[in-house]
Amino acid sequence: MNAPAAGSPVRRLADDARMECRICWYVYDPAEGDAEQQVPPGTPFSALPGDWRCPQCDGDPGLFLLVEN
Repeated sequence: MNAPAAGSPVRRLADDARMECRICWYVYDPAEGDAEQQVPPGTPFSALPGDWRCPQCDGDPGLFLLVEN
């Protein structure tokens, strides 16, 4: 995941936080994981493997935004 820009506020993601790709709108849901890339259910977004990419558009994890509930 990309490091936050200098001076930007850092907010720790909850382990159950859903994240949405701002390119293709794919939503990563930790409860579901990512079967295509062998990420088991229950894996928080912050714990995804370093080489993980959006399964729909190959976007970088730094392009994902928090889905507000």
